[in-house]
Amino acid sequence: MTALTRLESKPAHEHAISSAGSMKQIYEQLLLNDDAMQRRALAQRFLATQLQQAADLPEDMPGDLSALQNFVEQHCIDVARQYADYLQQRKEGGPRQFFSSKAHALFFLQAVAPTKLVDGAWLSGLLRHWRDPRFEGLICTYLEELGEGNPAQNHVVIYRKLLAEHGLQDSGVIADQYYLQGAVQLALGECSDGFLPEVIGYNLGYEVLPLHLLISAYELSELGIDPYYFTLHVTIDNASTGHAHKAVQSVLQLLPIEGDREAFLRRVALGYRLNDLGQGSRAIIESFDLYGEVLSMLERKRPFGQHMHSDYCRFEGKTVNQWLSASEQLPGFLAALENKGWIKRHQDPQASRFWQLIDGDGAAMFGVFSPYEKQLLHDWIGGNWRPEHSPASVRRGTGASAEPLVPGNDPDVASLQAALEGLAAHEQMPVLIPWLSAHRHSHPAGLMATRRFIELKSSLR
Repeated sequence: MTALTRLESKPAHEHAISSAGSMKQIYEQLLLNDDAMQRRALAQRFLATQLQQAADLPEDMPGDLSALQNFVEQHCIDVARQYADYLQQRKEGGPRQFFSSKAHALFFLQAVAPTKLVDGAWLSGLLRHWRDPRFEGLICTYLEELGEGNPAQNHVVIYRKLLAEHGLQDSGVIADQYYLQGAVQLALGECSDGFLPEVIGYNLGYEVLPLHLLISAYELSELGIDPYYFTLHVTIDNASTGHAHKAVQSVLQLLPIEGDREAFLRRVALGYRLNDLGQGSRAIIESFDLYGEVLSMLERKRPFGQHMHSDYCRFEGKTVNQWLSASEQLPGFLAALENKGWIKRHQDPQASRFWQLIDGDGAAMFGVFSPYEKQLLHDWIGGNWRPEHSPASVRRGTGASAEPLVPGNDPDVASLQAALEGLAAHEQMPVLIPWLSAHRHSHPAGLMATRRFIELKSSLR
């Protein structure tokens, strides 16, 4: 899923985030805490704060319901036109607009991971309404985010694989502010009955195709990074029959008949604005500073490396251990390596002795740096240098889909199967639903539960 962003070329305005407590702690409590009452109480408090902040933001959603579908369709038309302009600029030799290097792209993938790893969570609390046809569009959207139980289509599974492929699993390097949108999604899912209009509005704002999704997918592929997670959303979020269309229909179907429709729609509009809290994708992309990221990475390494080097090599009179003894010396250390010729900026990194120590057969520092950390160093050393051949664009093949395998020795699968044994079909649903939560659905038992839920949902109606 992808948040609706405005169509100007500059990044969306960055809105203030409440500093009360760690956003990561809130995110993890909402995702991992086993105490449902504690999760619910935290979610309610957190949402109240975020909704207050959202109330101060500009209102973009049209107030006239009859204009809602046209609003979404026109947005998609505008995005398509702007993307066509982008492609023409690239065809004429224009540079990438988002990612200056592969390290830049990996920085983005890691920064948005807290949101992508709970994709669709704001709809998870609606599963209990599976018998009510008014909720069909929202529940269908959520089940599609879960890949309908197929790990090859489950959005969280896909994103986890993408992170693992590029060594981006270390959540400790993600700035606290990047957990905000994921926490909002988890909180909405936890409190969906009490905040149904806000859930509907948030869903509407999130499911409309943004320009940045198309450009990101194009440039990731150019850099040799699998864009499938992003291209999947290009197709699934369409305004004709996809999630964007379902989002509009859900507003209309769940609108009260005799209740206070105006109050309901005000809350829908407020939920819509929750999408604009925190940094959006464009702002995150533009915040990247390669040299700053290199220094931050070295600072994280410094406490572990400051006593691990011999005194054999000295740079400008200091040993490596002495250079690593204080944070403020890191820029000078890099400069000293460059002055001594160990780092040759704006050349093929293979020509730098320092790079040879960390990459390749027999590298003395093999394994010290993760793939992402190595990419930071590679791109910083390379600077303006460009290889003769660009990396091959990545396009995932469309192999034949196979029936997902159920691991027979998985303890959670065995536990779920035991819990379902002997239950009538309608009795199985409340047992299955917890396994479709944001924390569980991407695990083998959750994937199995999703498939069974869909099967029973169709047969029990």
